[in-house]
Amino acid sequence: MSSIRLYILSSLIERGPMHGHALKNLAEQEHVHEWTDISVGALYGALKRMHADGLVAIERTEREGNYPARQVYGITDGGIAALRDIRARAFATLDKTPDPFDLAFTRLDPDDLDGLGPALVARRDGYREQLEAGRAKIEHIDQYLWRSERLALEHRLHRLEAEIAWHDDLIASVPLIVEDERERRRRKGSKGDTPPEAS
Repeated sequence: MSSIRLYILSSLIERGPMHGHALKNLAEQEHVHEWTDISVGALYGALKRMHADGLVAIERTEREGNYPARQVYGITDGGIAALRDIRARAFATLDKTPDPFDLAFTRLDPDDLDGLGPALVARRDGYREQLEAGRAKIEHIDQYLWRSERLALEHRLHRLEAEIAWHDDLIASVPLIVEDERERRRRKGSKGDTPPEAS
């Protein structure tokens, strides 16, 4: 599922034909880099690839003052069909991207178990800072948001709140985790780790 194609095609449907600079300005105004996986700088390249794929077509060329001529793109019938398909896949896709932290957490440094608690606190506090910054951002731009845009931004805040709550549980469990890790190291035999027996 291509977020950047979804953004470009839906913007062309909503706003009409646009050139790449106008799309970039729109993306910056909507702060898409803060709540999607879209890089604003990648819009130009994506637009050219979509033109090669027949999803958009050059409708005209515009020139303002001494600026270089800009090609204005409109969506094609193929682009409309692609947009419907991308939207459908986006609604059907459940985000299951693994967090690298989970692997690192199951492979702790046996020589730095005392550093686990402070590391988790710093990680939790980093999420808290992101949450507060996100709340402040929504408050600052709330008057410009449609209901769906506000809810999309709040989705990220809810995910951050869940991360913070999970990290609070981890921090409370640090003594037991450290004890468990030390026991695991004691049990380690010549053939590797033996998982503890289920109680």
